[in-house]
Amino acid sequence: MADEQTHLTVTRTLDVPVKDVFDVLTLPARHHEFDGSDTVRAADDTERITAAGQKFVMNMHADAMGGDYRTHNFVTAYDENKMVGWKPAPEAADGSAPQGPLGWEWLYELTSHGSDSTEVSLTYSWSDLTDPGVLKQVTFPAIPREALEESLNRLAAAVTAD
Repeated sequence: MADEQTHLTVTRTLDVPVKDVFDVLTLPARHHEFDGSDTVRAADDTERITAAGQKFVMNMHADAMGGDYRTHNFVTAYDENKMVGWKPAPEAADGSAPQGPLGWEWLYELTSHGSDSTEVSLTYSWSDLTDPGVLKQVTFPAIPREALEESLNRLAAAVTAD
């Protein structure tokens, strides 16, 4: 990847109404169903995302992170049936919550194409990441484009399984 690259975006059209897609994306308890990186295990929080500024906690697993860990996800974008996004930060080893996100973001943008078709764009951005320690420790993109594409494949399956 080029050194100046700060995000990846993938897009797919799903043959379902935009509301159905948004309903799945805004329910953290369903995030494991569409995680193409296979790191999301389960949500601690089961409340639906309803506004920017909220936070939800996820149980995660990745060998690169030492196994099981938890992330606190700060909701950065919310526009009903149009957009939802969050920036994560891992919980400290002592179990204390992070004060804020570390700078990478997951953003889903939805465009309705009639009553039964939705274009979904997933952007994984690390453009706000400035912590030199994290930048030295983690090579970005930490999640490859193929995993993002798999996330949209799994999202399509999750929405149509309802």
